[in-house]
Amino acid sequence: MPPGGKNNWQKIFGSRWFLVVLLVVAIFVAVAYGRAYYRDYQVRQEISRLQNEVKKLEAKKIETMEILQYVKSSNFIEDKARTELNMIKPGEKVVVVASGSGVKTNEAVKKVDYNPVLPKPV
Repeated sequence: MPPGGKNNWQKIFGSRWFLVVLLVVAIFVAVAYGRAYYRDYQVRQEISRLQNEVKKLEAKKIETMEILQYVKSSNFIEDKARTELNMIKPGEKVVVVASGSGVKTNEAVKKVDYNPVLPKPV
């Protein structure tokens, strides 16, 4: 190695251009790290939001499945037959209450013998 080689390296590392280049590289690395950190933060927030959404959808799915089970049950069929089709079970008596003011209690209740049969559950 020539005797002046060591001196050349000292000139390069000690020069202002080297410091400027080193400063530019350090700023570039810091900006790249900051952008990567911010992107990581955004991804974590998105993951958290999606996990919350999954929990809500799972709860909604469970609720929907419970409603489906009820709709498939014979209790639902019986309730619908009673409320919408005005049907009764065999042996039950129907009581009709008239709603009007000035009607005495004894006169307001009318017994009806009504015996349609509920449909069989599917």
